[in-house]
Amino acid sequence: MTTLSGIVFAFTLTGCGGGSGGDSPATPFPTTVVSPLTIPGPYAVGCSNIAQDFSRLAPGEDVTDYWDGSPSASGAPRYATDLLSDPANTLSVTVSAPNDTSLYGSIAGRQVPYVVLACYPTGTANLRADYPLPTGEVVPHMQTGADQPLFADTAARYPMIMFSHGYQGSPISSTYLSVMSVFASYGYIVVAPFHGDLRFSDLTIDNISDAVALLAHLNPFTALQALRPRSMSAVLDLMLGHPQWRDHIDATQIGGFGVSLGGETLMLMGGAGLTTSPGLSWTQVTVDPRLKAAVGYVPYFGQPFLPAFGRDEHGLDGVTLPYLAISGTADTTAPITMTTQGMALLAGTRELVKLAGVKHKFDVALTNDIFTWSLTFLDAQVRGNPVARQQLSTMASVAGGVDDSVVIPLR
Repeated sequence: MTTLSGIVFAFTLTGCGGGSGGDSPATPFPTTVVSPLTIPGPYAVGCSNIAQDFSRLAPGEDVTDYWDGSPSASGAPRYATDLLSDPANTLSVTVSAPNDTSLYGSIAGRQVPYVVLACYPTGTANLRADYPLPTGEVVPHMQTGADQPLFADTAARYPMIMFSHGYQGSPISSTYLSVMSVFASYGYIVVAPFHGDLRFSDLTIDNISDAVALLAHLNPFTALQALRPRSMSAVLDLMLGHPQWRDHIDATQIGGFGVSLGGETLMLMGGAGLTTSPGLSWTQVTVDPRLKAAVGYVPYFGQPFLPAFGRDEHGLDGVTLPYLAISGTADTTAPITMTTQGMALLAGTRELVKLAGVKHKFDVALTNDIFTWSLTFLDAQVRGNPVARQQLSTMASVAGGVDDSVVIPLR
């Protein structure tokens, strides 16, 4: 089974955001260096049924092309649903894209399917086998058939984290599955859709010519971004209504963790306005008050030529979703300058932490910093844990790891 000690993964994202921002000089900066959390946490982890028939892959096909929605060379659509060997017992949801072409373009009015994975804290009595994937990852203690989840405490209601992966990924691509497992090992139910981004847009921004291409084909990328938060809300509806899960979720304790474009997704779910034109006008996509707080790791707030949240990030004005952003100072895909500008506009609890010299990636050196900051914030804001609240209020950095420090202090 892949462990956190072996994690090295890069998050790629269609880039598009600059600017600057800051905080009132009257806001005190914290000074306490805290010890890192033990990774993984105290619980074993189980996951929902995601069984697939890999014999359906044609010669030369990559399984990840189905997980991320990449069309075939002939243009034929591909998605994770094509591989499911037990779809009746796999979590899934269908999202109705609103009939608004300004936001959803050619997706407007369509029914869009999403495969969903959930992981949860389980006990030592769970002897279910791990499920191997062709990539070398395994789904821990996976349910099969109509198996019920085996919770560590069958009488408990657990807080839940809505997990949104980065662009062109999936919950079981790269090492996202290991990240989900860490949160579950700390007593959270963690649920994630396969966004299937490449079903809608496959643009990348690596140079100026790509930037021009994005501006010329902005509509599909806007639709992709707008559909993501709606799919997250639909997954939340699914879990809160599902007979296997609803009685084990505390509906008052819903948090989020997003990577790269997933960080933007959660901000949009919290009511932010999305850039909808080269002129940098913005439109609110949705707002889901059930999301109590969120963390964005290398969160995508846009590029200088195309901020994610409208001109000068003003789509964030008045947004009250408690949000922790963890950004790398050397990240050119999701520049910290854009994140700083946007975070300064939020009206609710917010904090920005920088990781010195870190690019748009996650490697083993970052493990302690990312999870200690994220779990402390989510425990404080979602669970309302008083110990976590106190620690967060004075926390300046995590011992060891990379050089981490606060840019915008907690408010």
